[in-house]
Amino acid sequence: MYNTILKKLEELERCENIRILLAVESGSRAWGFASPDSDYDVRFIYVRPRNEYLRLEGRRDVIEQAISDDLDINGWDLNKTLRLLHNSNPTLFEWFSSPIVYKETEFAVRFRTILNEYFSSKRGLMHYLSMAANNYREFLRGDMVKAKKYFYVLRPILACRWILDKGTPPPMLFTELVDSHLDPTLRPEVDRLLDLKMNAPELKLIPRVDTLNKYLDTSILEVRQQLMTLPDEPVKDWTVLNELFLSVVDAQ
Repeated sequence: MYNTILKKLEELERCENIRILLAVESGSRAWGFASPDSDYDVRFIYVRPRNEYLRLEGRRDVIEQAISDDLDINGWDLNKTLRLLHNSNPTLFEWFSSPIVYKETEFAVRFRTILNEYFSSKRGLMHYLSMAANNYREFLRGDMVKAKKYFYVLRPILACRWILDKGTPPPMLFTELVDSHLDPTLRPEVDRLLDLKMNAPELKLIPRVDTLNKYLDTSILEVRQQLMTLPDEPVKDWTVLNELFLSVVDAQ
């Protein structure tokens, strides 16, 4: 699949007249708890030739390619990427910390040197708390639940705890979050579910785990209360991002 992904990225560069600046794996494979039948979620950042940014008519700043049932490739334009960084978009921080990298350029190296300057604890908490609360409400209330859904609530909750503790972007790997911020008494149950998740099909149903549900109930409430106490953060300056944008576009 790795070679297939590289080939598809090369095809996109030719067909779309773009240069890919970074391409990584996102989702469960990058988080470290893929199931045997997990698909591949490839995400990339691209830049177009300079003249494309001087056109009066608008142009989509996203490229989406559903290659097959098990391969999905989506990308963001450089312009969109830098605007989202200015707004401290949590997804960007995940892409740039992915342990699975398909393509990287000098831009990615430069981007990482300024990345944390635009991190907002408050925006990160809002993002991960919303993700945890929505998934919990939708998927973990019944008597029988999908095993994998616990990780789509646990991971954002642990990410929130990381942010509250360290004030930095949370790591992508689930095991790193578990090692640093999961209640040790819950570790055996989480390890059991992790083994089940990684060795069973995606649709595996299990009885609801009440000890974990109680932990998640409490954690969502605690994070929400702490989020309400955080002050608004100052708006970041655009200068560095403008300079980076122009330097990458002029290099085309």
